[in-house]
Amino acid sequence: MPVPHLLLAAAAAAALTQAVDSQGVPVAPPLTYADMADLALAAPLAAHVRVRRAEALSEREAGTVPAGYRRFLIQADVVALIRGTEGLPPRVSYLVDLPNDARGRAQRIRRGTEFLVLASPVAGRAAELRLAARDAQLPFSTEAAARLRTILREASGADAPPRITGIGRAFHVRGSLPGESETQIFLQTADNRPISLSILRRPGETPRWSVALGEMVDDAAASVRRDTLLWYRLACTLPATLPASSLSEMSAAESRAVQADYRLVLQDLGRCSRTRSRS
Repeated sequence: MPVPHLLLAAAAAAALTQAVDSQGVPVAPPLTYADMADLALAAPLAAHVRVRRAEALSEREAGTVPAGYRRFLIQADVVALIRGTEGLPPRVSYLVDLPNDARGRAQRIRRGTEFLVLASPVAGRAAELRLAARDAQLPFSTEAAARLRTILREASGADAPPRITGIGRAFHVRGSLPGESETQIFLQTADNRPISLSILRRPGETPRWSVALGEMVDDAAASVRRDTLLWYRLACTLPATLPASSLSEMSAAESRAVQADYRLVLQDLGRCSRTRSRS
């Protein structure tokens, strides 16, 4: 997607503001929490920007662009840096591919339009950004900005749940009363920090489960609220069924009990819904 630096400079110098409406432009469905987290966690830099100039590049300048899209060079003023250790200059430029309108014409972007951009800096060129994904320029809203900040704040915390890479061993213990049991399922993580699921069943009570973010499992283990980073790590990563290796040393009855407990966890977590393609 990047074009040579000299082309960026030349295009930026020649860019003219295009301040007309964009009626007929396909409207993307709103991003879900998982969509936003996918973008935010993959980008070392996040910023709120205001468009100063936008130019649709010619086919020669743009290079390879997907059918039905047009590549734009955007020059924008930085309203706020949301994430980025190196900071940003007051004005930045970047390339973005946008879908054509219903008549097949390039969109036109008004001067002053505000976006959230998820990107990485271009090495050696502090004022140039490279979007983290084709759709990593998001329409700005206070709600979207607040959700983005919340995700990044959770991710940067010392107690942030790590990325889950697989499922380890599972254990099942029957209690002293009929219908009483406890299942523990240990998860594998990118940084080898321990995470485990604990599912408790007691006679006459609704089964309950929790997550332990550490070595010890106790009654204070974390509950999971939807649209949080912990929920995202679990709901958007856990497989639909337990791998056979997790159950290899169990009896058939124990294996059925553990799988039922695991299905309970997945049901309570709910579906990890996305509206954007991650291809």
